[in-house]
Amino acid sequence: MNYQLPAVIVLVAVISLLLSRKSNHSSGFFLGQSASGQAPSLITLVFSQVTTWIFARSLLNAAILGFYYGIWGTLAYTAYYLSFFTGAKIVEHVRFVEGFDSVQTFLANRFGRWGTSCYNLVIGVRLTSEVFANLLVIGILFGAAGSQAYTLAIIAVAVITLAYSMLGGLHASLRTDLFQMIAFIAVLSLLLLMVAFGGHYTLDLISFKPFDISQPGPILLLVALLQVWSYPMHDPVMMDRGFLADRDTTRRSFMHAGWISMLCIVAFGSLGVIAGANAITGEDMNQALTRLLGTYPMLLLSASLIISAMSTLDSTLSSSAKLLVMDMKVTAPSVRNGRIVMAVFMLLGLALVFLGNKDLFSAVAVSGTASMYLVPVILFSLWGKRTDIPVWSYVASFVVAIAAAVLYFTESSGYSTLLGEAHKYTKLLWLSLLVPALGCFCFWWGGRSR
Repeated sequence: MNYQLPAVIVLVAVISLLLSRKSNHSSGFFLGQSASGQAPSLITLVFSQVTTWIFARSLLNAAILGFYYGIWGTLAYTAYYLSFFTGAKIVEHVRFVEGFDSVQTFLANRFGRWGTSCYNLVIGVRLTSEVFANLLVIGILFGAAGSQAYTLAIIAVAVITLAYSMLGGLHASLRTDLFQMIAFIAVLSLLLLMVAFGGHYTLDLISFKPFDISQPGPILLLVALLQVWSYPMHDPVMMDRGFLADRDTTRRSFMHAGWISMLCIVAFGSLGVIAGANAITGEDMNQALTRLLGTYPMLLLSASLIISAMSTLDSTLSSSAKLLVMDMKVTAPSVRNGRIVMAVFMLLGLALVFLGNKDLFSAVAVSGTASMYLVPVILFSLWGKRTDIPVWSYVASFVVAIAAAVLYFTESSGYSTLLGEAHKYTKLLWLSLLVPALGCFCFWWGGRSR
């Protein structure tokens, strides 16, 4: 596979560049509209939602969790994709019930400058972590961390993706997402057919790790079911796509993206379950799959991860540009400034890859925990339509969530043991219960005292 994977990158890059029309107007670069001012179609929105959420990190996480914790690990990660359904409800209320044109304008209306500052900080960190995580997956596919192949692959994909993203912004991202999703489905379908005809799908996969509520897999499933209420609101890529089309198209795009994404994650995660159920002592997931499936299925697996990573990177960069230029208004709203922002976020992601933490799931867990400060915002201020919640309640919920996210990071990385010797996912469950409980208490108390 010395030349096959680079060939995949080149092929995807060339087609993506050909599809990326240069955008010189803000409506196309930041809002995804065509040159004639048309909003994206339903199929474009659905495929864009799916391919930007089943990114390389997610696919690999679903497989790794399946490898260690059986079907329950994969289902735990799949549960995060219920975010499409809660996200649809959030967009429905922010945009069509309350009449705001973005999450930021809603938060500014309710909590002033503090509302947008806290939110923008959280989603800025999330966007940077997405760039980091997907570049990291590319590196892992090509070699050991620090090797020449690892470094060159990451830099090559970063440069290529940045080039066509800067060309057309969100409009280019939507067009390339459509192609990349079709390519991903074709590759994944062929891979799954090869695995199925190889006789690897058996009922033994379910009993490989029996359900036990005290085990990491089921515990992580509970964590996901708690975090999906706020997770979509802190994901700017998903939220951006909720403000592009009409009401019916938007609602249907979220519904279809939800079930398609969940199927893709379960399908890819099942490969990790197969590896875990058949692994020989001392084998990691990649070694077990290579022995079980052979060279060409593993090439398809790697190709699907590359396609997914490149798709997510361009969407993340376009959302980064919109965040700083249109939402935060850090610079004048011009296409040139949007391109500069994209370059900055790509450099930040590269810096994290070569200098930062290499745990793929930690980025999900930390950002998911931080996002839970939004639970009381959604329950009280958005769905409950409360306008009397004081700013201090909002800030207190934010501080609690950030403290919990930092604590989880130090606990899971071994820098602290304040929560004892329990498994890191058990600690994550405790924090995922505590953060929204304290946040809701602050909102209840703040509203009561007025």
